[in-house]
Amino acid sequence: MRSIKNSIARLTLPAATFALLTTAALSSAVQADEVGDVNVDWMGGDIKIEAVEDPKVKGVTCHISYFDRGLIDRVRNGEIFSDPSNSSIACRQTGPIVIGDIERDEGGENVFSKRTSLIWKALQVTRIYDEERQTLIYLSHASQVKDGSAKMALSTVPLFGQDVTWED
Repeated sequence: MRSIKNSIARLTLPAATFALLTTAALSSAVQADEVGDVNVDWMGGDIKIEAVEDPKVKGVTCHISYFDRGLIDRVRNGEIFSDPSNSSIACRQTGPIVIGDIERDEGGENVFSKRTSLIWKALQVTRIYDEERQTLIYLSHASQVKDGSAKMALSTVPLFGQDVTWED
């Protein structure tokens, strides 16, 4: 939530109000906890780091990093209401693994989504279960209405040899 407040503080009042209402309406049910905020340039750009717990796989936490543009950079690039599609992800076992009713097909299942523009783009985390290799795969990627995005990152959590509980 702090990342939203920091971004909104850089906007004008009408734009900030619209951004807050849009973000609240479009946010996913899974909440991310901001655990890092690194200032990287004089234009107000920050690298945000958030922790996301998989809602259907207890004991797995993903840390996602992404770039949050400052106002000067937004104006300079002509993208006032959009952040870049770049992201990074690392997922690890952070407790006993209890797997609920997850999708097991190759398309996987959306675990987390966060808007990176007011309308067109979101940072998403998709979980895919590789049953043959007993591995959970987490893919962070941008979804865009126009042109998609080839920018992605991947992290895996091996289940082999782990004491895993399946709840069906």
